[in-house]
Amino acid sequence: MNKYHLEILEELKKHKGQGTKHQGEYIGSTKPGYSIKTSIKKQIIKDWIKRHGDLSLKEYTNLLDSLCNGKSHDEISISGKLLESLPRLRKQIEPDLLDKWLIKVEGWAEVDSICQSNFTSEEILIKWNDWEKLISELSKSRNIHKRRASLVLLTGPVRHSSDTRLAQLAFTVINRLKGERDILITKAISWLLRDLIKNHRNMIQIYIEENITQLPKIAIRETKRKLLTGKK
Repeated sequence: MNKYHLEILEELKKHKGQGTKHQGEYIGSTKPGYSIKTSIKKQIIKDWIKRHGDLSLKEYTNLLDSLCNGKSHDEISISGKLLESLPRLRKQIEPDLLDKWLIKVEGWAEVDSICQSNFTSEEILIKWNDWEKLISELSKSRNIHKRRASLVLLTGPVRHSSDTRLAQLAFTVINRLKGERDILITKAISWLLRDLIKNHRNMIQIYIEENITQLPKIAIRETKRKLLTGKK
């Protein structure tokens, strides 16, 4: 196990049981958890970063490799916090590393901790060819958690950027997955469609009507509500 991973793991164990009881069934993961408050996990990461401000890119990616192979849900969650908290290093990551990090991820919470809004539209557009290839491949994976990741990775970027490349890729992925009925996918399709509204309202209105018999019902219902009320 990575030495930095061991340091973080010791902190997790030290604070075990100080939060809400781990609910694996709710988050969709069979991994055990340490039942630690989110605020405590954030402080663990903040303090760890202070001690390791000179972390190299190789050390950073090796740590993320190790955490994503961890035995607990919290280790996956911490990897997401590290992606969020160290943009200097995150921006240098090769996108194809995510394919490896997602291999052992289970459930919506673990997928989202790694993929939700950690990679900005600017970061994706700078390395567009690499990201487009990765997201497309994830959407074709036999692993449902990788397929969810292909949708979640685009939610923040399409909300914050009007670049049509992002929107076109989002529609390609949605079209590929719209026939699935597992909630991991249907809720993520709904989420992505709703985030597309900010910069592509007319396209979404047309798309919903043209695909009303093919899209998951929850995606149609929630997207129409967002179009009508502006609320989530």
